[in-house]
Amino acid sequence: MSEITAAMVKELREKTGAGMMDCKKALAETNGDMEAAIDWLRAKGIAKADKKSGRTAAEGLIGVSSEGTKAVVVEVNSETDFVARNDAFQDLVRGIAKVAVSTNGSVEAVAAATYPASGKSVSDTIKDAIATIGENMNLRRSVALSVEDGVVATYIHNAVSDGLGKLGVLVALKSTGDKEALNAIGRQVAMHIAATAPLAIRPEEVDAAVAERERNVFIEQSRASGKPDNIIEKMVEGRMRKFFEEVALLSQAFVINPDLTVAAAIKEAEKAVGAPIEVAGMARLLLGEGVEKEETDFAAEVAAAVKG
Repeated sequence: MSEITAAMVKELREKTGAGMMDCKKALAETNGDMEAAIDWLRAKGIAKADKKSGRTAAEGLIGVSSEGTKAVVVEVNSETDFVARNDAFQDLVRGIAKVAVSTNGSVEAVAAATYPASGKSVSDTIKDAIATIGENMNLRRSVALSVEDGVVATYIHNAVSDGLGKLGVLVALKSTGDKEALNAIGRQVAMHIAATAPLAIRPEEVDAAVAERERNVFIEQSRASGKPDNIIEKMVEGRMRKFFEEVALLSQAFVINPDLTVAAAIKEAEKAVGAPIEVAGMARLLLGEGVEKEETDFAAEVAAAVKG
């Protein structure tokens, strides 16, 4: 069995809000597997699915840029928020986003593209900035969306400067209708995506592994009711339908008008657009998402330095 450390228990507590002893037991029951321990706690009704650690690992900025029927969103990380507020760093991220529009949007393609201001690749330009600013930086993620006819609407939540912030969203809408009206509904949908973080556009597009994991948790929870298998099966199917409604964009309640689903709001917008609208793609980048920030004990560091 894997050793269950205090750090593991602490991490599980932060991710689930469960008590220390429950976290320790969950880790013991799952041989130290963090994700399995989360599911174990959820199945016991001790943790909620949407309880996550609020800590993000990286500082930096999200940048968006668009040109015609194409847009990109990039994440460029720095070590501290102080650097993220630096004008030179902001100009760099904004410039990288503009360069990214001319690529296929992959990190590799963006890194290899020429940065006009330096005449070097984006990768080498970042290296030069590291030497100048004195802090490590990296291009972590990049996503591009495009449509043949329509718009790719963009949204930056709590923008710190033009096209820059901590959370960026793209939403691609196909339509032959009025582009100004299309962009208006696109921006609203992008704002909705920023708020709700849907897993997919449509229920059938939710990752099969994610859906199966939820189903297994629901099965374990339903079995605790002591009801017969045929009833449990109906309970699980009902909960899965609700799960898909909650995580698929088009079936979610529209944050701007909760009386409508996103699909219904888009359908209603077709009157102003003058043509059918299809959601062709979406992207949502939250700064530092999925990366753990290394914690340091400042007092211990000072004490160690004094001891020399």
